[in-house]
Amino acid sequence: MRLLPDCRPAPLLNIASTRTYETALARHLPPHELMRRAGLALARLTLALHPHARRLWVACGPGNNGGDALIAASHLQRWRHERGGGPDLHVSRCPGAGDPPTDTAWALAQAHASGITIHDAPPDTWDAAIDGLLGIGATRAPTGSLAEHWCALFTADQPVLCVDLPSGLAADTGQWLMPGDAHPAPWQPRATLTMLTGKPGLFTAQGRDAAGQVWLAPLVDASPPTADAWLGATTAEAAPRLHATHKGSQGDVVVIGGQDIRPAGLGMTGAAVLAARAALHAGAGRVYLGLLDADGGAPGWDPLCPALMFRRPDLLVDPALLDSAVTVCGCGGGQAVASHLPSVLRHARRLVLDADALNTIAAHEAMRHQLVRRAEHPGQVTVITPHPLEAARLLGTGSAEVQADRLGAAQQLADRLGVICVLKGSGSIIASPGQAPVINPSGNAALATAGTGDVLAGLIGSLLAQPTPADGDAPATVARAVFLHGQTADRWVAATPGRHLDAGTLAMLLAG
Repeated sequence: MRLLPDCRPAPLLNIASTRTYETALARHLPPHELMRRAGLALARLTLALHPHARRLWVACGPGNNGGDALIAASHLQRWRHERGGGPDLHVSRCPGAGDPPTDTAWALAQAHASGITIHDAPPDTWDAAIDGLLGIGATRAPTGSLAEHWCALFTADQPVLCVDLPSGLAADTGQWLMPGDAHPAPWQPRATLTMLTGKPGLFTAQGRDAAGQVWLAPLVDASPPTADAWLGATTAEAAPRLHATHKGSQGDVVVIGGQDIRPAGLGMTGAAVLAARAALHAGAGRVYLGLLDADGGAPGWDPLCPALMFRRPDLLVDPALLDSAVTVCGCGGGQAVASHLPSVLRHARRLVLDADALNTIAAHEAMRHQLVRRAEHPGQVTVITPHPLEAARLLGTGSAEVQADRLGAAQQLADRLGVICVLKGSGSIIASPGQAPVINPSGNAALATAGTGDVLAGLIGSLLAQPTPADGDAPATVARAVFLHGQTADRWVAATPGRHLDAGTLAMLLAG
């Protein structure tokens, strides 16, 4: 059994791949063997997580998730009699429309043989519960008895251990099938034991909040033949630096953005400053900052970070500089960024596009074609860092559609535009053309404040600029940057619980 995430990347399989893998394994095992192993793992984890529970509710649905829960209940019942102690069980089951699946029918027989009484309603009181109501095959919200069980289970204060995934959560996308505001109580302690494979929906969108602590029971001594996505590792070590080094060997970052308040009454200078500070604090040797100001009144230095090198934007779009540096463009760029984007798209060898650069490209077909053509040049690397609304504009859809399938949306952007796409949000997605996407495991709600995305853009630019992996490993470098961004917020929350994390502090914390 393995707690996810951990120091190793973990393969994640969607519903179709999981079923194919399960069928292939079952051909070489005795009948019901996978369910037997799943139920045993579930029983062991239940006792490990809730050793002092006096009354355990085992909520079983009509399918194989309910079968896994029944086998776990059978083990717990037997151990209670053998050891003379353990939780009192209340097992309830919601029958389906037809006969139960073969494995579930076997599990029912095992439960009856263990002397378990199966009820048709939840208990009045309970200390902990097993959620075996719905599995990966669920395609709509539960109704009838299932809905009643779901509401009793997920709106309570008591902890719940979910079988494979929380009932009502879409395994591929992390979206709730439940209608309206019928979501689990946010204060309820939850854990999930996912069987055979990790499921992408547990780690992105609403999945992280729904699943709680996630454990993997592989059930066999084998690994899935393919992965539809990867859960990133919880380590991101930087390459050691040589003693004989200087600022010119540590990489240059050019930041273009930060529209002044005077042209349109919308001041966004701080966005570009945050990106530049992040790039410098994360280790870039030199950071050039070009603020977009039509009237020439932009500040010429940063008193909090005087090492930043301010330049007029027209001087920074020099082809030679754009070829040697990493360019971060768009942070707070407003409408003013449009005049510089064609040169940036043409000459920047390594380019990070954020915010208004993405909005401008979405609105101008010619720039979109120019972006796509960058993929024809092997030496050019392009990273885009949209939030869901920016991604929706690029895809010509709505943010709700993007959030309904975050992995699919990120992969579409990567494939269509020939870029590395970082779709920000809970469980940020890093997608590259022709590769399985990576779900980032770090980060928390402290990042839900203005400017943290600008910090991420600068951090990505900084890591791409430094003498670490070659351009062919750019996706791994980008994934490392996204992880470090979230890890910094995780460490802040652990060290200063309850305190607000602003983007300026986040940028400074990157210096270690």
